[in-house]
Amino acid sequence: MSSHELHYLPATEALAAFRSRTLSPVELVDAVIARAGAVEPMVNALVHTRFEQARAKARAAEARYMPGGDEPRPLEGLPVAIKEEEPIAGQPWTLGSLIYADQVAQYTSEFARRQIEAGAIVHARTTTPEFSCAGFTHTRLWGVTRNPFNLELGVGGSSGGSAAALASGTATLASGSDIGGSIRIPAAACGVVGFKPPYGRVPCDPPYNLDTYCHCGPLARTVADCALYANVVSGFYAGDIATLRERVTLPERFAGIGDLRVALSLDLGDWPIDDDVRANTLAVADALRLAGAVVDQVDLRLPRADIMRATAIHFANGFTADIGREVNAHPDLVNPYVADAVRWSRELSAGADVATGLALEAKLYEPVGELLERYDALVLPASCTAGLDAGDDYVGRTITAGGIELDNHLENFLTPVFNIMSRCPVLAVPSGVGARNAPTGVQIAGRTYDDLTVFRIGAALEAVAPWDRRPELEEAVA
Repeated sequence: MSSHELHYLPATEALAAFRSRTLSPVELVDAVIARAGAVEPMVNALVHTRFEQARAKARAAEARYMPGGDEPRPLEGLPVAIKEEEPIAGQPWTLGSLIYADQVAQYTSEFARRQIEAGAIVHARTTTPEFSCAGFTHTRLWGVTRNPFNLELGVGGSSGGSAAALASGTATLASGSDIGGSIRIPAAACGVVGFKPPYGRVPCDPPYNLDTYCHCGPLARTVADCALYANVVSGFYAGDIATLRERVTLPERFAGIGDLRVALSLDLGDWPIDDDVRANTLAVADALRLAGAVVDQVDLRLPRADIMRATAIHFANGFTADIGREVNAHPDLVNPYVADAVRWSRELSAGADVATGLALEAKLYEPVGELLERYDALVLPASCTAGLDAGDDYVGRTITAGGIELDNHLENFLTPVFNIMSRCPVLAVPSGVGARNAPTGVQIAGRTYDDLTVFRIGAALEAVAPWDRRPELEEAVA
């Protein structure tokens, strides 16, 4: 790979080149930093950059690959951007909010610690919406993060900066978290890969480690890179009672899918889907058939109203109740979409208690559980539309999908389904390009705790229909 393309080198290939000493971690870090200097004024995905520290760590990593050096660790020498939501001791920890603009983290989360101790070079932190509470990424504190494929479009959220950094070549790997789709939405919007692990697979910080909707996980540009990253961050942690003692290690290479049956749903029976998203999802089904799987379109019906109400009840009794206290205490400092998220969950939940929400969630899982006894996985779109406008918080303005006006921007995403059904692993992978040059993506949802199968399907799709598009920023900075 030529020097001007190093910033897009897959993590697995970079590690192999480090080991063979045909590439130095210093060269890769320098390439990524140079790329950030060229494109970040347009994209705005990175905050709290630590470039000089990263260069020093790259020199130390280089020494580990030399004869007589210490054994290289799993992510040794890779420039990894960690979502700013995640605390790292001594670094700013603003949560994208003016309220916490001067806050510095006093500790390092277990999720971040595992990456750092695996040799990741954290050269930058990535942007989020305020309190990570939206499916787009802009704040009064940091401004607007823009899509590398079309700067007029957003990047999804809440891990929008991480996905945009990967798409624009300013990180080799990037971390995310997902409480309603916050890994899968930006992965689809930016044409990258993201994994929502099953609940308990990856440690999260308290108290949200006890929130079954909440997951920490990896984003990457390839399925193999995502698997590499998932192996580093997953596994039991004594400080998180929800983490599973059984460890799952994904292989470097995945078996084919000739023995698998895959269910396909274009709209869960009740979701308005734009034609370009529908066509790209059908193309994924064709590619999986080419890879050898049996793919059947199924009549799965998950009413949109029920999914949204279950989500609203859950949020109103937890997540948005938490950020609602910030809205009440600092109404002039929060972004309008924060207050709107609180309002939406309160109004739609109508005071329903946790037990009411759990009953609805159980009812919703019944047809999915039955389906996944007959099929190894379910493939469905990540969103109804191909892209949202950058900087628009959709407060007081509707989104139209499939010719239907949606009540709230969260209805544009088919992702909360698998926060409700949180024990199902979900891999988000690119499916194509839609209107306005916006990437689209699908979710590959597996049986409870069956991480391996969703990665097998993702790898097979990538092999027969590789995502090899680069954003037009390539020409802008050539």
